Amino acid sequence: MVIQITFLKGMLSVFCAILNWKRNPTMQTLEPIYLSRLQHYLFCPRQFALIELEGIWAENQFTAEGQVLHQRVNQADQQKRGVIRIVWALRLAHAELSIEGVADVVEYHKQADGSEIPYPIEYKRGKPKTHRADEVQLCAQALCLENMHGVAVLEGALFYGEVRRRHPVVFDAVLRDLTVQTILACRAIVQTNITPKAIYKAKKCNKCSLLDLCHPKGFHKSAAAWLAAQLIEV
Repeated sequence: MVIQITFLKGMLSVFCAILNWKRNPTMQTLEPIYLSRLQHYLFCPRQFALIELEGIWAENQFTAEGQVLHQRVNQADQQKRGVIRIVWALRLAHAELSIEGVADVVEYHKQADGSEIPYPIEYKRGKPKTHRADEVQLCAQALCLENMHGVAVLEGALFYGEVRRRHPVVFDAVLRDLTVQTILACRAIVQTNITPKAIYKAKKCNKCSLLDLCHPKGFHKSAAAWLAAQLIEV
């Protein structure tokens, strides 16, 4: 009963978001937000905008390690192990929320009545974070799976490369609401087409692959505008 109430509360947030979405014609014409961009937004709204609006990306040690970790799960495939059907690189979408992406792994757990319950698993480098960015990305996958299959997806897992084990994530009402609000916040940035100003935070910025393009210490201009200015000078 508690699980059902939690699920219904979470779905209420989704329903309200979809309702508001349909009342805004401009929002309906925008391209879908890619699932991994939600994680970028929660890490740093400016990082999200630099990638989404200005098409800027750069690799560093952390992103390269993440790419290596994803090499196996990025190859579309599936197999069955007992009552569990495992699908790699599964394409996901939720038309009403206008999000799309690819799940690293989805386990389909067969139930007594023959139905299958999806269990999404997202691979991440490092270890569990103190923030909820990874959990939001995973929860967005769950929302897509619920929409695609018409079943409740109550739990998934994050697999961290450093600790080499799964970290279970329960998709409760709080996480679902945070996920929906993150999607709406990303939409607002895309709709206004404005890149947020840079705010330098050493612990976060020094790990960002876009540090040299963002220049958070020096100025608050668009990274694309800065690059254009450098080309003119050359």
